[in-house]
Amino acid sequence: MKYFVMLCDGMADEPNEVLDGKTPMTLAKKPNMDALAQKGEVGCVKTVQEGMKPGSDVANLAVLGYNAYDCYTGRSPLEAASIGIDLKDTDVTLRCNLVTLSDEENYEDKTMVDYCGGDISTPEAKILVEYLQENLGSDEFKFYPGVAYRHCLVWDNGNPHPGEFTPPHDIPNKVVREYIPKGEDTAKLYELMKKSYELLKDHPVNKKRIEEGKRPANSCWFWGEGTKPQLESFMKKTGLKGSMISAVDLLKGIAICAEMKSVDVDGATGYIDTNFEGKCKAAIDEFKYGQDFVYIHVEAPDECGHRGEAQNKVKAIELIDEKILGPVVDFLKSYDDFAVLVCPDHPTPLSIQTHSSTPVPYLIYDSKNEKNGVSTFNEETAKSTGNYIEKGYTLMDYFLSK
Repeated sequence: MKYFVMLCDGMADEPNEVLDGKTPMTLAKKPNMDALAQKGEVGCVKTVQEGMKPGSDVANLAVLGYNAYDCYTGRSPLEAASIGIDLKDTDVTLRCNLVTLSDEENYEDKTMVDYCGGDISTPEAKILVEYLQENLGSDEFKFYPGVAYRHCLVWDNGNPHPGEFTPPHDIPNKVVREYIPKGEDTAKLYELMKKSYELLKDHPVNKKRIEEGKRPANSCWFWGEGTKPQLESFMKKTGLKGSMISAVDLLKGIAICAEMKSVDVDGATGYIDTNFEGKCKAAIDEFKYGQDFVYIHVEAPDECGHRGEAQNKVKAIELIDEKILGPVVDFLKSYDDFAVLVCPDHPTPLSIQTHSSTPVPYLIYDSKNEKNGVSTFNEETAKSTGNYIEKGYTLMDYFLSK
């Protein structure tokens, strides 16, 4: 039996005027998803548990079958695992975004122009983060470069609950005054953020970016704090040999902590320009190598949602359907028995440009148990079936029972 999960990050949405009152899922041409929906089970699942922030961390853990209340220690520690940082039990890690802030004199008066530093490349970002480490790093704080705008700060003997942090993608085009770190033990962190702006605003990498008409990655921004993660082995939990294919450190880190195989794909970016074909080939290869379970995560719909790019979000869904889902399912037909799960981790509505906790549509197809499903796969048809899974972390066991 082969199991395939197509995780379309942030794909779910709400009806939007820009799309003539439709959602991207409704408008997208996705014949492969629809064909599976016609012979499979469609419903809704709540992937973000009550009391938790709607992030890709807790939501993907849920889809993989992990109860975040039992195992979640923060987002950044999972990303640190992907980077290869050997965390001590006393370390606290924080996500360090490279962002673009406006140029007002006082830091708190600046506006969050871009949460991803103008789509800064990994080589450029590495230079900037290493520069921050050279100038701001210490025995207490260490900066580690990651991928694109996503990096890591490790706080030696830090406070695991230092205060309140706001993800930068939650505050696009807003003045940061109300969103700077708050709490009894955040003053040092905020000071690092302010110093990072003074260091980065005139760095040669950013001067060159400005000359090329690009946004500068002129500050770091901390959030997603946590401590060393503890995940049960996916193999031990399910009895399946699993592989994860993703462009982002978070999913790679989850895979590493769950003792799954993390597969790198050249040209996988996390954006709509990602190597869709490469991810497809990687999945097929993993099945050929004997893996029982393959999980492909595509970030593109989520990024388009954060940027308010309606047409690109539609296009991202279509590309996933055409270049990944269709070919992988065609390959799986060579096996006697296989099952497919297609779902987002959480919604990223274009109207708010950030995540929400609304239940998401899911689609399960079982090659040995075809059903009379629905004509097309979207938010409304999922609701119309009445199928609802309240505890998202039970979805995986349900899927694997097929």
